[in-house]
Amino acid sequence: MENKMFCFQCQETAGCKGCTISGVCGKKPEVAAMQDLLIYVTKGLSAVTTRLREEGKTIDKDVNHLVTVNLFTTITNANFDRDAIIKSIEKTLSVKADLLGKVTDRANLPEAARWNGPKEEFDTKAAVVGVLATKDEDIRSLRELITYGLKGLAAYTKHANALLQDNEDVDAFIQKALAKTLDDSLTVDDLVALTLETGKYGVDGMALLDKANTEAYGNPEVTKVDIGVRKNPGILISGHDLRDLEMLLEQTQGTGVDVYTHSEMLPAHYYPAFKKYPNFAGNYGNAWWKQKEEFEKFNGPILMTTNCVVPPADSYKDRLWTTGAAGFPGCGHIDGAYGETKDFSAIIEQAKACQPPTEIETGTITGGFAHEQVFALADAVVDAVKSGAIRKFVVMAGCDGRQKSREYYKEFAERLPKDVVILTAGCAKYKYNKLNLGDINGIPRVLDAGQCNDSYSLALIALKLKEIFGLDDINDLPIAFNIAWYEQKAVIVLLALLYLGVKNIHLGPTLPAFLSPNVTKVLVDNFGISGIGTVDDDLKLFFGDDAE
Repeated sequence: MENKMFCFQCQETAGCKGCTISGVCGKKPEVAAMQDLLIYVTKGLSAVTTRLREEGKTIDKDVNHLVTVNLFTTITNANFDRDAIIKSIEKTLSVKADLLGKVTDRANLPEAARWNGPKEEFDTKAAVVGVLATKDEDIRSLRELITYGLKGLAAYTKHANALLQDNEDVDAFIQKALAKTLDDSLTVDDLVALTLETGKYGVDGMALLDKANTEAYGNPEVTKVDIGVRKNPGILISGHDLRDLEMLLEQTQGTGVDVYTHSEMLPAHYYPAFKKYPNFAGNYGNAWWKQKEEFEKFNGPILMTTNCVVPPADSYKDRLWTTGAAGFPGCGHIDGAYGETKDFSAIIEQAKACQPPTEIETGTITGGFAHEQVFALADAVVDAVKSGAIRKFVVMAGCDGRQKSREYYKEFAERLPKDVVILTAGCAKYKYNKLNLGDINGIPRVLDAGQCNDSYSLALIALKLKEIFGLDDINDLPIAFNIAWYEQKAVIVLLALLYLGVKNIHLGPTLPAFLSPNVTKVLVDNFGISGIGTVDDDLKLFFGDDAE
């Protein structure tokens, strides 16, 4: 097995070109190879399911779920366990072989639909089906842009599936689009159209998850979240899966163990249903990239429900657990199918023997400004805009990361004019959600809608304001977009915004490495996509000479 790889799906990819020796995320070449193969066989399965649908046949939900979990498994910082990924490949090949036998017309099915191993050939096959298998730079760029958008969409639909909510149209599209990335007859124009269609289904996927979350847990409401610690042992839960949190809270009742959120799980505190649990303590720490330092100090076990896993230090590796699509070799993993109750008893027992968390900060942070909460405040917001008290909103959603260049977002927030309000969602907020930015007529200057998938709320808020102000074009609103990205869920958010007609989005700290110069030009010419500049230059660009 050759010790090489090529991966450029995240913002931190080496040299903003591609990781070729080992992933900046910590992913090793042998793991990257199996992720490439898992994507390949999932595309093959999708070609088969798409053909079956064309023949009028029904695809079982379990097959749809297999596709979405496979895609989620390959998202940056989700699964580092080669053996687990190999098992997923074997399962996918088995399901594909069974479904292939039900296809009436097998003509023109791609090679990926026919290939079936054996396991001894996995590494050899992986070496020739990765990103660079597509030779044309622009076709490769668009295929990867679509695939990464689909990975993000799959992550969001997976969370809805966990709450027993499905959208067959979204699943069918994911599979049809994956199959189309194998079709050499498609032109650049065809793939550009498919990219925008991916954005359309991105909106549908986020709507599905919003419906699933709010029907299960209520609409988020303005909430102050404690960032200190209590005296009991604790379990720290990170990631995005609210159903996992609900099961953990149920099982820790009366055990003397508190539950704290971390990073993207912070917005769980905004949902009314979770407030009934007396041991739901607060939020511990910051964004995902600080976890080595913060997990060490937490002292108790940590449950990673989704991506954003950083390879753990040996000092707490025995306290790190994964579930769902996440995985790391040597760490405990909790299985459980949709609709089943996962058994977290091993984590709870471990927590009982641990010291309480070490305090790293005190105070509170406020959030819960999802669409229904902002709609409830609409009159106050509109009055503030009409009176000039609020000059502009800046959408600063997206991801945080460890690069020093991301300090741009903290400085940008600090130096915003005092009559500007930040709309945010995702872990990007950790650059500024603990700053004392004040309020405007009682409206906080940082309105946190929630997780990255709650960027859907920001879109709904923008569309509502467009309606209230009687505007024909969403781009006529006093809203600027200065978005930070890191991985593939941010890609589907971007594509969803483009589908909704949003233009002039600034994306940083760097533009994606997987965008070829020609594809970048398409995005610039048609949508006004651009990178960020200096804080001084961008403040002047957004707000003119009176930027501060």
